Amino acid sequence: MDSWSVRRAGDGDVSALVRVRHQSAVEQVGQIIDDRFEHDWRDWYGRERDRRVFWLAEIAEGAIGATNLMIFDRMPRPGGGAGRWGYLANMYVVAEHRNRGVGHDLLAAVLDHARQLHLVRVVLSPSARSRPFYERAGFAPASELFVLTLDDRE
Repeated sequence: MDSWSVRRAGDGDVSALVRVRHQSAVEQVGQIIDDRFEHDWRDWYGRERDRRVFWLAEIAEGAIGATNLMIFDRMPRPGGGAGRWGYLANMYVVAEHRNRGVGHDLLAAVLDHARQLHLVRVVLSPSARSRPFYERAGFAPASELFVLTLDDRE
């Protein structure tokens, strides 16, 4: 069994992040021909990199998982701090490396970072398959948030 490591990803890891995101999409919907995907992803990363933190899970052969945390700074209010929260997004582990603790280690890295930043909450939108994973980590359905779905393509 391969041992893995989890680390924060940076600008030098964009190619690995693109590959993991592509693998995730192929697993969900099948092979996709999209000549613009890498360009579009890099463009998105350029816009998002200042408000997201990215992590990679790796073995010697390369990336086997990734995730990111978007940081939201709330508006300050009189008599209280602004507060910050995070949105955990795009958690993915390559199928042949699942159920070994890779996802656990990626999530632990995200939550450690969230605690260091003193975030008041971390939210996510889990898939049906991932719900038990997040519930084991202490996540629960949110009852105080409202959602209005404007586009059902996601």
